[in-house]
Amino acid sequence: MSNKSFMDVLKNRRTIYTLSKETTIPNEKIEEIIKDAVRHVPSAFNNQSARIMILYGENHKKLWEIVMNTLRKVVPAGNFETTENKIKGLANSYGTVLFFDSTRTTKELMEKFPLYRDNFPVWAEQSNGMLQFAIWALLEEQGLGASLQHYNPLIDDEVKDVFGIPKSWKLIAQMPFGKPTAPATGKEFLPIEKRVIIL
Repeated sequence: MSNKSFMDVLKNRRTIYTLSKETTIPNEKIEEIIKDAVRHVPSAFNNQSARIMILYGENHKKLWEIVMNTLRKVVPAGNFETTENKIKGLANSYGTVLFFDSTRTTKELMEKFPLYRDNFPVWAEQSNGMLQFAIWALLEEQGLGASLQHYNPLIDDEVKDVFGIPKSWKLIAQMPFGKPTAPATGKEFLPIEKRVIIL
């Protein structure tokens, strides 16, 4: 159990690209953390449309091969070295969490509650964002670093085919994680008065 306060975890959760193929906790603990987050993060009308896939080992490696091969087709060859180095770095991490939304669940709610029809896709994205943050923070609490990537929709079809993912699941984000090998870079903040109004 961590001695960090929730605010400590909030402050320490950062985008970290320098990750190793090592972990600070066993897979069972990673899975327990993620399952608890999926179970307890709120969703509109308790719709629970968020879906997760955790990739380790060869499956983790295969995901980043898909990303690399897909981007090789769309990024100009003269500019590809930077992209290639970034993807190699992401592939060098311990595992990846894939975040999805069950569009079937969202569509069912749109039909059941037509008054809120246009809001359900927005609410699903918001709930998924909360889940991404929760998992990211909980991994940080255990000494793991992560970053949030968005190579969807370019990789969606192949990812679904390779990993047997239902067609109704919409890929939202990819979170590679592992033991950090260097701290996060500095971060600048806007004056808080520009972002928080108190009346």
